[in-house]
Amino acid sequence: MASSSSSSLGPVISFQSWKYHVFLSFRGEDTRNTFVGHLYSALEQQGIYTYKDDKTLLRGESIGPSLMTAIEKSQVAVIVFSKNYADSSWCLDELVHIIKCKDTRGQIVMPIFYDVDPSEVRKQKQKYKEAFAKHASENNNKVESWRKALVDASNISGWKRQHNENESKFIKKVVDTISHRLHPLTSSLDNNLIGVEARMKHLISKLEIGFGGKRMIGIWGVGGGGKTTLASSVYDDISSNFDGCCFIKNVRKESCNKDGLERLQEKILCGVLQQKQVEVGRVEEGRCMIKDRLRHRKVLIVLDDVDNLEQLEELAGSRDWFGEGSRIIITTRDEHVLTAHRVDVVHNISLLNNDEAMELFFKHAPRGYKRIEDYERLSKDVVSYAGGLPLALRVLGRFLCDKEMNECRSALARLKEIPDANILEVLKISFDRLTPLEKELFLDIACFFRGYCRYTYEERMMILNACSYYPVIGIKVLVQKALITISEDGEFDMHDLVQEMAHYIVRREHPKNPEKHSRVWKVEDVLKICSVDARMNLDTIEAIGVSCFWSVESQHVLQVATNMKKLRWIDLNQKPISKKLLAVTPLSLVIMPEGFPPRDLCCLTLKTINANQLWDGYKFLPNLRMIKLDYLSKLMKTPDFDGLPNLEGFIVNGSRLLQEIHPSFGHLQKLVCVDIRNCENLRMVPPITRSKKLETLVLSWCTSAFNLSNIQEGSLENILPHKMNHIGLSCFSGCLRKLVLSNCSLTDGDINSAAGWELPNLLELDLQGNGFVRLDFSLLLLPQLKRLNVSWCKQLVELSELPSSIAVVIAGWCYSLESFGDISNCKWLWQVSAWYTKLGALCGDILLNSMLQGNAKDYFISINLPGVDIWRGESVRWVDWVKTCNMPLPPDWYSRFSGILMYVEPDVRFEGIPDITIKLGVRNIFQSELGQEYNETLETHCDQIFVGYVSFSSLRRTGCLNSTYNIILFSCNVGFYGDGHRFRVVFVSKDDPMQTPKFPTDSSECWDGESDYRKTFIIQQDSNSSIKILWKRRIW
Repeated sequence: MASSSSSSLGPVISFQSWKYHVFLSFRGEDTRNTFVGHLYSALEQQGIYTYKDDKTLLRGESIGPSLMTAIEKSQVAVIVFSKNYADSSWCLDELVHIIKCKDTRGQIVMPIFYDVDPSEVRKQKQKYKEAFAKHASENNNKVESWRKALVDASNISGWKRQHNENESKFIKKVVDTISHRLHPLTSSLDNNLIGVEARMKHLISKLEIGFGGKRMIGIWGVGGGGKTTLASSVYDDISSNFDGCCFIKNVRKESCNKDGLERLQEKILCGVLQQKQVEVGRVEEGRCMIKDRLRHRKVLIVLDDVDNLEQLEELAGSRDWFGEGSRIIITTRDEHVLTAHRVDVVHNISLLNNDEAMELFFKHAPRGYKRIEDYERLSKDVVSYAGGLPLALRVLGRFLCDKEMNECRSALARLKEIPDANILEVLKISFDRLTPLEKELFLDIACFFRGYCRYTYEERMMILNACSYYPVIGIKVLVQKALITISEDGEFDMHDLVQEMAHYIVRREHPKNPEKHSRVWKVEDVLKICSVDARMNLDTIEAIGVSCFWSVESQHVLQVATNMKKLRWIDLNQKPISKKLLAVTPLSLVIMPEGFPPRDLCCLTLKTINANQLWDGYKFLPNLRMIKLDYLSKLMKTPDFDGLPNLEGFIVNGSRLLQEIHPSFGHLQKLVCVDIRNCENLRMVPPITRSKKLETLVLSWCTSAFNLSNIQEGSLENILPHKMNHIGLSCFSGCLRKLVLSNCSLTDGDINSAAGWELPNLLELDLQGNGFVRLDFSLLLLPQLKRLNVSWCKQLVELSELPSSIAVVIAGWCYSLESFGDISNCKWLWQVSAWYTKLGALCGDILLNSMLQGNAKDYFISINLPGVDIWRGESVRWVDWVKTCNMPLPPDWYSRFSGILMYVEPDVRFEGIPDITIKLGVRNIFQSELGQEYNETLETHCDQIFVGYVSFSSLRRTGCLNSTYNIILFSCNVGFYGDGHRFRVVFVSKDDPMQTPKFPTDSSECWDGESDYRKTFIIQQDSNSSIKILWKRRIW
């Protein structure tokens, strides 16, 4: 190689703009019929499409538009510098345009110094000096640009042919190098790859090719979702911009082979260094070789289908292994691999939308159909079945392409029972990598918990925990492996085909014999099981969840369940029946059979079962950890709890005839959650005197339980005074974290009687719907209280002496509320919702200013208040809301301001709650999203307002803030923008512009619930060039 300096490649240019592989720039009289002629022939023989102009221009003539276009449309420009090259102004014009294309279009430039030394060209000596003397004498105004182009070109790494060097060998070396650097002129995005181009542009923007640095990007998602296709397409598009590149396929599979990682390390070295063979003896040796050989090279490496952190550690262990400008792309089904390796961006693959899926299926359209309407119906069915998964659409399209319409429909029906093996094999890879416990957890979620579920998120977690699945960590793993998702409302979801795979795994060995399945969830399967011999062994069944219409069906299910010796969970729901039908056929009473529940049962959940008791007398059930009873309207008493030593959760809702909980309930030692709602005739809850683990206690709409006349005299001794004492608060005070006493007709006398309450670890207190007028927290010892809900306390006038630990106050529909008292000591307060109260503008101003003086200034603020005056200023400038508004960030925003304060005024007719999305970033990243410029209009009044604040400190703490950001975008959920909705943005100045950004000593003190789906502000780093914050408005 003639020069030690490497090529500096410019911006990315799509392969679609290239027409030629190579453009040859040369001095015709020196090399046309000798070296260049031979080089051209060798390139053509290798299938390298080369532009070589054979015309000769007279001295002084300029190159024409067609030649300029040929240069622009060539991937590689080969410049053959010979002794008389600089004599030709045409050659020099070509050279200037080539250097321009290198800088602006990412063209690869390769100089060849043919019988001339690079220093002659760079310093314009000898023949080059003479040529420029002639050009200067002709007063040519292009001389300086020619000189600069010669210097730039001679500094690029190229070849120098020695005078006596074998020409054919030299040409072979040149052609081999060019061949390695080339990429297809035709797009790798063939017509069968639908929707890839838009996804490529999105991913390429995250790669930030023009921003320098070294970046690792992860592409994550479900199997068959198009991760490899996207990575391959991006690789083909941008690889010409790097000094070396390689695409390593099937890392998961290859690394399992003997010396698999060593062989993969060899492939990286060979691919990037363009060597035929590199030997790596040990993994440690390969790691050192990659770091040593590639740390000064700008490389592009794709590691496809990674499933283990060790693979990344040995193949791309650190950014320091690679040179400036390098990009590493990783595809995986396991997000944990990416986050543990600290990649810069995790790019979640997006499946095809409905239109894209239709288009892809049409590429494989069945031939010879007769009725177009039948075909359209079939296409919609296939697209619905595939759920946007490219793999499924391709497989089904290829299979159905030569089938008749009735055959297609038969095939679809069969697929719902027996999934296609090609699809199943790909999807099942993620399942096979789970631990045995994680597999069981996944199958339970797929069979019983997907989509809308009558259980709250907390109840689902309790059920799964009762089955000893350790769901907190297990669900995290399933999400990271792209097997399930959790919606913003906390619902479990997954792709249809992933759920179908789970069902197939449960049924595959005995598809027609549900009594041999581990899980049963279909009514027809349950009824089939009920019809078998009552003495049949049903030891395979572990969980059953079903809805019945009639009591007799429920009775049969319970009876047959007595033979399920391994049953750990039964979920029986008797669907409500119309009053008209009930009048004809009344529901019979369900009698729990003698052998129910089985001894190994872990969880019992019943809904609307027409039973007056669960079982009579003592029954030893050592594994039963949870009981949930919903709307058992005939239930009159609970069972003896002495035989349930490990019961952790007891939930009862809507049992209006229930008058008392069995006294043995108070003997339970492992209770974690007690939740009793809508049992208005419940007169006695035994003192919970022995449980040292109780974390959640809920008593809601249990008005009789709080009637003094119903409290037994003996229950008052050594417990708190008056009507709240009999539940035994003093006994479990050390561990209680959540207490709900809502709609229980509590008055000021009850609150005053609770003076001295000592609940040192209580985080949440819910007293909504009660009748007290004042709530004075100086009477209560709640040093850790974070969240208070007093909504619908219509007579409440004043909240006073709020604990200094308080973070969230919900007080909506407290129509009489006038004061929050002194909150200057509430340094962690950041969220207040007080919709429909008497709190006026002054109170709102005090609240906001107090929050901004506290720790919330370095966190977030969310306020809902009526009639609030706008902070800091007599008049307010508002802008009418459009779908997206944008405004430039001030040049000194990073050092001068502590955060952004937002005011949102909804139209009075608007009944929903707006979710606001805020994006900060670099302007060119947002080109496709830019909306209306932020132009203010003068306004002085506002009736009701949402106030939000995002601190820059909170973003710095997550490592998601970049001082190069220069624009901020605001958008809202569809349906909110339009007439009557307005908003305003204010930048909040730091108290001291020179201060170091501070952080709360413990950000967990800014409490926002314990589940991600409940959070008010959600931060998502899109890339180093942008950050996204979702502000979810909540008023309860």
